[in-house]
Amino acid sequence: MEDSTLKFIDTLKELALGYGVDIVGAIAILIIGWMAAGWARRLTLSALGRVPRIDDTLKPILSNSVRYVILAFVIVAVLARFGVETTSIIAVFGAAGLAIGLALQGTLSNIAAGVMLLLLRPFSVGEYVDAGGVSGTVEEIGLFTTRFKTPAGLFVAAPNSSLWNSTITNYSRNPLRRIDLVIGIGYDDDLKGAMAEMVGLMNADARILIDPEAQVFVTELADNSVNLTLRSWVNSGDYWATLTDLTRDAKLCLDEKGYSIPYPQRDVHML
Repeated sequence: MEDSTLKFIDTLKELALGYGVDIVGAIAILIIGWMAAGWARRLTLSALGRVPRIDDTLKPILSNSVRYVILAFVIVAVLARFGVETTSIIAVFGAAGLAIGLALQGTLSNIAAGVMLLLLRPFSVGEYVDAGGVSGTVEEIGLFTTRFKTPAGLFVAAPNSSLWNSTITNYSRNPLRRIDLVIGIGYDDDLKGAMAEMVGLMNADARILIDPEAQVFVTELADNSVNLTLRSWVNSGDYWATLTDLTRDAKLCLDEKGYSIPYPQRDVHML
């Protein structure tokens, strides 16, 4: 019994002498690596906080990604202290990452598209856009989906990949928008008088900008009418209200002045 105990103690001594330095080194690497990962995360988050163009949603994701990358290197370094072949570990990690990436291909594409939307900012929260078959006001840009509120008050969540891979029309980004309102008058009406009335109507609206100036011109000699285009510029926030008011006021003005807005008609000659 005593001999076996002595042999066991000797074995422990040999293991302590052989691997004691490696164990201490591994513990030191873990502690230092853990502290360095946390410090790198805080430094990255602080640096991103000084960049106004990066969305707040993206900042913690990037900072945590830096931390996890450092921790992965720390784990590989710890295993290398005990003689583990790190190349095989890296190969296993790579194969696992490839398998996970293939399994989550659609999800990862949404994440990548979300990151690109946050970085390049084709639209921001509060802007009205048309993208991927969805039209509405942007309420939230997430990593997987973007949330919209439609003019009808509906909630719509669209995958980021569908938005990123489609044409995005942002109606709120530019400060000014142009109104092109087409109105037809009869061929027998006073063309110059009607054009003057429409110019005066637009100049009387305080929401319509003086520069660029409002214009009225003939755009088509149609089958039943002479089509006039009322062109003006307004602030983007005044677009819809001005368009609807201008449409109504143009009709009332033409009626008051005796101009006709002809119905479609056809002359039939009987032989």
